[in-house]
Amino acid sequence: MPAFFFALLATFLAATGGRDQRLVSALAARLGASGPLLAAGWIACAASSAVAAFAGAGLAQMMPPEGKAMFVALALLLGAAELAWPVRLRDPAEPTRSFAAITLVIASRQVGDAARFLIVAFAAAAGAPGLAGAGGLLGGGAALTLGWALGGQNGAPALARRSGFRLPPRCCWRPSGPAFPHAESSDLLRPEL
Repeated sequence: MPAFFFALLATFLAATGGRDQRLVSALAARLGASGPLLAAGWIACAASSAVAAFAGAGLAQMMPPEGKAMFVALALLLGAAELAWPVRLRDPAEPTRSFAAITLVIASRQVGDAARFLIVAFAAAAGAPGLAGAGGLLGGGAALTLGWALGGQNGAPALARRSGFRLPPRCCWRPSGPAFPHAESSDLLRPEL
């Protein structure tokens, strides 16, 4: 079970803000947040997670126990390096709106990324490739669903627009109350200059 939970959490964190999530978010903004787009993302995630889990199972048979722990450490290090590397992606111009083409493009973005490499490492270290693959599928799919739901917008503002929640204007963000004795209550109404 630790392979499932580690893969679930690590894959979700590694895929959040990743290339595949940004692609799904951009496609949802351009084509609309439709069910088939979300299904294409989940199918691509299932395929890439299964391949990563089977690769981890193959590596588990060849590696000594000490090497498995080192492999997980290396996977975490390379995953962090990939996430720290700045990537400038262009929004795709999807002329065909083809389900198969979109699925292949999403899967190609997932091959070799940090999230799938972590699935390989957890499958190899724990010796439970099925659990690591299932955790990676759910974590990666949840990250793609988050990108699909936000639909190409800038994170929280998009969620605020969809839910109807509005943040107060910047002029109202001044501290007040007993924790801030030097702030006047009228400061809340005065805009910052």
